[in-house]
Amino acid sequence: METKEKILHAAFELFFRYGIKSVTMDDIAKHLSMSKKTIYQFFSDKDEIVHVLFDNYLQQHRMEFDVIATSSKNVVEEVFSYMKKMHLLLAQINPSIFYDLRKYHKGTWDLFRTFRTEYLLDVVEKSIDKGKLEGFIREDLNSKVIARMRVEQIDMGFNPHVFPTDKFNILEVQLAMTEHFLYGICTIKGHKLINKNKQIIAA
Repeated sequence: METKEKILHAAFELFFRYGIKSVTMDDIAKHLSMSKKTIYQFFSDKDEIVHVLFDNYLQQHRMEFDVIATSSKNVVEEVFSYMKKMHLLLAQINPSIFYDLRKYHKGTWDLFRTFRTEYLLDVVEKSIDKGKLEGFIREDLNSKVIARMRVEQIDMGFNPHVFPTDKFNILEVQLAMTEHFLYGICTIKGHKLINKNKQIIAA
C-alpha cells in the first residue's frame, strides 16, 4: 500500500470510529507511526484528507450500487440488498460523522448532496419504474415524486435535529424508514415478497 493510501486508510478508521471533528492530524500521524511532515507532503490539511477520502468512498458506493441494481432478481430484493449494505455501513460508523461533515466540511458535504440529488435520485426512480413492470410496485404512483420523497426521507434519517443521536440509533431509523417506504409503495404481490425477504409467513 502506498503512503497516500495508508494515510487515507488510517483517516478512514479514525473518522469512522471517533467522528471527524475529534480526530486531529496528530492523531492520524500517531496512528500511522508517521510524522505530520510526511502527511503534509500528500495533503495540505485535514479538510483535503476528508474530501479525498469521501470522494473515493462515494465512487466505491456508486459501483456497488450499480452491481446491486443489475444483479437483483426484482425491486424488493434490490431494496433489501441496499438495506444489508446500509446495515454493514452504519454498524461501523460513528453517527457524528454526518453532523461533522455538514458543519465543518461544506465542500465534502456538497459531494454527498450531489450524490443524493443526482445519482441516488436516478437509482431510486429507475427502481420504482422497474418494480412497476414487475408488478411489485403500484402503477398509480408518480415515480419522480416518490423517488424525491424517498431521497429526502433518507437524508432526514441522518439529520440530528430530527433524530438526535443520543436518543435514536441511525441504523434503526433508516431500516424503519425503508420498511415503511416499501410497504407504502408495493402491491399485495410486493407485500408478500417483502414478508418472504423478512422471513415472515404472510397470513
